[in-house]
Amino acid sequence: MEKPCVVIVDSNTFVGIGLKNMLQNVMPIMNVDNFRSFAELEANRPEHYFHYFVNVNIVLEHKDFFVLHKKKTIVLSHFSEPFVLTEGFHNICVSLPEHHLLKSLLMLEHYAHAEGRNLPSAENGEFKQCILSAREIEVMSLVVRGLINKEIADKLGIGVSTVITHRKNVMAKLNLKSVASLTAYAVMHGYVDINSI
Repeated sequence: MEKPCVVIVDSNTFVGIGLKNMLQNVMPIMNVDNFRSFAELEANRPEHYFHYFVNVNIVLEHKDFFVLHKKKTIVLSHFSEPFVLTEGFHNICVSLPEHHLLKSLLMLEHYAHAEGRNLPSAENGEFKQCILSAREIEVMSLVVRGLINKEIADKLGIGVSTVITHRKNVMAKLNLKSVASLTAYAVMHGYVDINSI
C-alpha cells in the first residue's frame, strides 16, 4: 500500500527542503513531494495529495484552483498574520524560528486532524511506537519542554551524566536525530501536550 502524500509548492528551494524535513518529522506516515511551480503540481496528479503547502504568491496566481481545494491547502507566507487575500485558508508563517514553526505545524495537525485520528493509518505497524522506560519518557518530556540537562537532573534528582545517557537512549530507540523531531514524536504520541512546548 502506498503512503499518503503531501506536497510543498514553493519556488524557494530552502523553504521547500526545510519544510519537507519538518513535515516528515510531524507526519512520518506521509510522503512529502516538493515542486517549484504550480505547473509541476498540475503535471503530477494534484488530486492524489492529502494536503498542499503552497507559497502565498502561487495561491494568489492560481486562486481558482486553491479555492476549490481550500480544506487541503495550507498557505505559506512570511507574515505572522493571515494575508488578507488568503483569508479562509489555513496559514503558516515560514519566517518563524524553528521551534515556533514546528509548534505551528503540530498545532495544525493536532486540530485539523482531530489529534491525528483523521490521518491515514500507518501500514503494517511500520511506525509502531517504540517502548521507552518511564524514566526515558520523563527525560524526553522535559527535553521537549526546553529544559537543559542540568535542569532535568535537578528536577528528577539524578546526575547530569544519567540525563545525557537517557537522552542518547531515547534518540537511539526512536531513531531520531534532533530535538525538533523528538518534539514532534512526543506530541504526536501523546507524551507532551502541544500547549506545554
